[in-house]
Amino acid sequence: MTYNTSIESVSPEGVIYYLFGATGDLARRKLFPALFSLYKEGKLSENFAVVGLARRPRTNEQFRSDLYDSINEFCRYKADDLNMWNRFAEHFVYMSLDINDVEGFKALDALSSELDEQFAIPGNRLFYLALAPSLFGPVSFNMRDGGMLQSKGWHRLVIEKPFGYDLPSAQELNKQLNQVFKEEEIFRIDHYLGKEMVQNIQVLRFSNSFFEPLWNNKHIASVQITLSETVGVEDRGGYYDKSGALRDMGQNHMIQMLSMIAMEPPSRLVGEDIRDEKVKVLRSLRNYTSSDDVRNNVIRGQYSAGKFGDKALLGYREEDSVDDSSTTETYFSAKVMIDNFRWAGVPFYIRTGKRLPVKTTEVVIEFKPVANNILFGTKHDLAPNLLVIRVNPMEGIYIKLNAKKPGSDNEVQPVNMEFCQSCLVGINTPEAYERLINDAAHGDSTYFTRWDEVSHAWAFVDKIAQAWREESSDLQFYPAGSWGPTAADELLAKDGFHWWPVNGQEEDNVIWITNSR
Repeated sequence: MTYNTSIESVSPEGVIYYLFGATGDLARRKLFPALFSLYKEGKLSENFAVVGLARRPRTNEQFRSDLYDSINEFCRYKADDLNMWNRFAEHFVYMSLDINDVEGFKALDALSSELDEQFAIPGNRLFYLALAPSLFGPVSFNMRDGGMLQSKGWHRLVIEKPFGYDLPSAQELNKQLNQVFKEEEIFRIDHYLGKEMVQNIQVLRFSNSFFEPLWNNKHIASVQITLSETVGVEDRGGYYDKSGALRDMGQNHMIQMLSMIAMEPPSRLVGEDIRDEKVKVLRSLRNYTSSDDVRNNVIRGQYSAGKFGDKALLGYREEDSVDDSSTTETYFSAKVMIDNFRWAGVPFYIRTGKRLPVKTTEVVIEFKPVANNILFGTKHDLAPNLLVIRVNPMEGIYIKLNAKKPGSDNEVQPVNMEFCQSCLVGINTPEAYERLINDAAHGDSTYFTRWDEVSHAWAFVDKIAQAWREESSDLQFYPAGSWGPTAADELLAKDGFHWWPVNGQEEDNVIWITNSR
């Protein structure tokens, strides 16, 4: 089954994409397949070029061979049409570049002029920096000094996370970029915002009359956001040991999903209005006021040796490039409060971690229960209603409600009514990077993070990081393959809640009514 997506066509005026870090893992796994999918679906006109940039020497033929291998391994489409593949590949060229040498950027500018003429591109430039954040500023300065920003068309900069290490470093990085690019030209990518079901949150809320009236503290008891991974740090031990789960996942993905759930309806469906509402949520986050406040509301853990099935798993401190006395967290969960009229008193519980038993990203909206002293509540332990939004790896939505058990005398049982998006679109669901690259080419910044979003998020997590630096004894260990420290369960239990099963791991007595079966 093919998938009809609403992604618009790239502007027919054309653009040159510059991929800095073109020999790296991100380009191979995500960026090259995204560009091929856009081309395959007719969303890239013939008026484009891609310049791969990295330090190592490579010919155009070698670069295109790597491109071919990347697409056939990671893309949802295969390069099985030779004529189409040749047309696509001829738009790709490679240039070895020392990013610290401004003369190299002058040579790149000369190459760009040739590509403009060859592919009828009117000077539009999209720079994608798949590089370490410390290089964003120097590369931007050399692009400017090398003449790359003097073309007549538009210029846009796409940068990956992490955007800094904390608020001061992010402010310095932003200051550097603003010397070269305007804020509206900077696209800070968070690939979770490109996922179909994250973007579907707005549609769910604002196009269904039976959700929005209930989307407040009068009807919702709690919200849970889970982003769990089964993998360990693998070959990223050196990076991860300086980052940890809080900075790697919490400051960006988790807080972004929280703001999408909690935002007010925007006045218009345009990027700036939507991001304005997200910023209002971030401004309303209740900051932790002390180290004790952090310990009472935030749990941090690190995986120790454990098992996944019959497979033995190393502890974090045994992984390559990890300090054997490291206190870096591989797991954290937190109770977050939003102090505004809509959400006052509703706890948001967030958790993320490595070496957990299930890979999933889910949002669970738990509604307040019906009164237990009237009607069915007097005879039955009624389960609360849930709205569950599955973001990854399966995409979809299900609603958990109570219904009469067939053949019984008013016996009540839980029923799950499910819409399984992945079951409908299969492997042809668009990847997040396709959407975001195309949006950047259109100048649509809706699903990119604005500077004030980044700064508020850093200000929030910096309070947690500071408390952890002051007190390291609160690090808790959990066996690899488990659901994290037991204190994370206690965090919810003291409020009368528990973590809901994820990824369809429901109780045996729940009946599923689904479009996938």
